[in-house]
Amino acid sequence: MARIGVTGMGTMGAALALNIADNGFEVAVHNRSPGRTRDVMADAGALSQRLKPSETLEEFIASLTAPRAVLIMVNAGAVDAVIESLIPLLEPGDLIVDAGNANFNDTRRRAKAVEDAGMLFLGVGVSGGEEGARFGPSIMVGGSSDAYAPIKDIVEAIAARFEGDPCAAFLGTDGAGHFVKTVHNGIEYADMQLIAEAYGLLRADGRALADMAALFGQWNEGALQSYLIEITSEILKSKDSETGKPIVDVILDQAGQKGTGRWTVIEALKMGQSATAIESAVAARSWSALRETRAAAEAAFPLSGETSEVSDADLEAALLAARIITYGQGMALLAAASEEFNWSLDLARVAEIWRAGCIIRSSLLDDISSAVRDGLPHEQILLAPAFASRLRETVPALRRVVTAAMSAGQSVPAMAASLSFFDTLRRARGTTDLIQAQRDFFGRHGFQRVDRDGDGFHGPWAD
Repeated sequence: MARIGVTGMGTMGAALALNIADNGFEVAVHNRSPGRTRDVMADAGALSQRLKPSETLEEFIASLTAPRAVLIMVNAGAVDAVIESLIPLLEPGDLIVDAGNANFNDTRRRAKAVEDAGMLFLGVGVSGGEEGARFGPSIMVGGSSDAYAPIKDIVEAIAARFEGDPCAAFLGTDGAGHFVKTVHNGIEYADMQLIAEAYGLLRADGRALADMAALFGQWNEGALQSYLIEITSEILKSKDSETGKPIVDVILDQAGQKGTGRWTVIEALKMGQSATAIESAVAARSWSALRETRAAAEAAFPLSGETSEVSDADLEAALLAARIITYGQGMALLAAASEEFNWSLDLARVAEIWRAGCIIRSSLLDDISSAVRDGLPHEQILLAPAFASRLRETVPALRRVVTAAMSAGQSVPAMAASLSFFDTLRRARGTTDLIQAQRDFFGRHGFQRVDRDGDGFHGPWAD
């Protein structure tokens, strides 16, 4: 008998099940197609002794000790159906854990439905891809503390570790865990786009891939140290096994997306937050899908062939500035959501559990955690003394890179969005006084004045 079971033996589900078994726990395993479960068992080696396979959902539930903990790792579209199948087989006090990528609004709805049926529910964000799931991901838990307590030891055992500290934490009620994972993925989108823009500028300037790989490797030894910079260096070195060509030269420039970046942008807009770097990254992926349109546009508006000729030092500093701004937007969105949904998110702890195991792990996260614990001026990472100092040093390079890229006709949407965000943030008086006047002119919406309290004032056109 096992304390916990995993249903859904796809890439991530199988990896999590093996991780649980590898850490000394017996784990029940099940898949809608029994053949997949048999494949996992056959590939598990010695760990198969700790895996308890079942061919039916009824057998799967029967193989668990009460109170049962069932971890769902299925495609997002199948989660509701799996939950509906599980509820009649479970008893009050049993636990359902959705550990896939889920829209936090769905998680909040599912938590209520499961709890109304007398069971417990957790929505858990898991980051790190297949390797992380197998050997130690970052784990973001949302739900009730009572639901988390029975499996806390398992979660912390399978999580990545940073200097001995498990990269797993209970973050708040209902959808908190999945919301934090969504924002994590939004930051991931933006960071990947920023790196791709740097690669694009280097490529347009005629740099050899080997030189680019070495440069990213060098950057990974400094302030830009991160998993994404590290793997970029490795990718740029890699050859296609079939043709012997550089792998990036045989990959179609058409990026996929599963929705989490888009969800981040939607929720930011709902809460009146600016996530412009993430939004630009989502838009860039959407544009990448329109290859025929892009080819037609290139024919209609031929490229000039100009190069940006930015220095390596400026490009490194620009990436750092834009990354800080991106993280700042993500953390501000988390703070707004925490207030909106009464989650009491510990943003310092969020940064800490992202330090290992997850895709956006980077050397910045320790500094972010420290800045949050010291107290953020106006809830902004960018205004924390350590980061304000870095931005004063690096934003001039970001400005030079964006200017050079635009002059050469090179697209850098995430860098440009980051710079525009920074310039908007640092201007005490913006331009929305005119917008408010326009709104009042055509719609009598009213406005506030700088010289007296109250609202509902109107311009002379209303007389």
